Amino acid sequence: MSAGDKPPLGYIGTGLIGGPMTQRLLAAGYDVTVWNRTRAKLEPLVAAGATPADTIADVARAAEIVMMCVTDAAAAEQVAFGPDGLADGGAAGKIVVDFSSIRPDTTRDIARRLADRCGMAWIDAPVSGGVQGAVDGTLAIMCGGNAEAMERVRPVVMNLCGRFTHMGGSGAGQTTKLCNQIISGTAIAVIAEAVNFAERAGIDATQLAEALSGGWGDSKPLQTFAPRMAARQYEPLLGQLYTLLKDVDTATDLAKDLQAPLPIASTTAEIMRVMAGRGQADEDPTRLVEIYAGPADKV
Repeated sequence: MSAGDKPPLGYIGTGLIGGPMTQRLLAAGYDVTVWNRTRAKLEPLVAAGATPADTIADVARAAEIVMMCVTDAAAAEQVAFGPDGLADGGAAGKIVVDFSSIRPDTTRDIARRLADRCGMAWIDAPVSGGVQGAVDGTLAIMCGGNAEAMERVRPVVMNLCGRFTHMGGSGAGQTTKLCNQIISGTAIAVIAEAVNFAERAGIDATQLAEALSGGWGDSKPLQTFAPRMAARQYEPLLGQLYTLLKDVDTATDLAKDLQAPLPIASTTAEIMRVMAGRGQADEDPTRLVEIYAGPADKV
């Protein structure tokens, strides 16, 4: 491949985040081979020029760089080592960029085993910025793994993000994402408290984000979630509660081994678990505002 050529790409897992990311790669002129467990989700991508693959192994054979965004560690394990998975189609010199959020120790294990099986390098590159960030190409991506492999994929990944930061060896990107989730998860829960407090005090909560803009209480979560919470606007989905809860649970679990106290994050996880127990795990985290509502307030 000459220096000016675009490498052939693959994308596995074309859901809320992966779908828009793939669309951006296609718009940038890359050839992208795609696979998704739910075949129907490939239709708009194929219409935009993507090539559908019958198996994950076929994606690995077709692509120099394989990107993926799947739900959890079990799904990542299946993609890598299941029948007709990456290990069956991969080869030395190829790179996997995993945008999923999974445990750092699991990431290190998968990376080691995949390299042993077929020689593929694995970069853990979880993202922050939600669905809109994926659509706009403004995601923050934090990565772990071999620095040389990261620099090889950087020109491609920069079509998807505003920031791509190498945090260290394998698993470092996932650890950084957990820091992000501790901060953002607790922030969303606190914003829900503040919106409810404002409403019960008779303040127009729809103006909170504007009123606090530029002050110390300001943040991207405030500007994003406070207006939606005040308006009880739950669509379109910015994400799903179970994904955030999974990550905060992972952080609190690993914190035990590190002897790193996470009292606020632990409380936040239990608040989210109440919502999940109500059957709302698949819904937007904006719905956390409902946990504070009285019976007459619920939508």
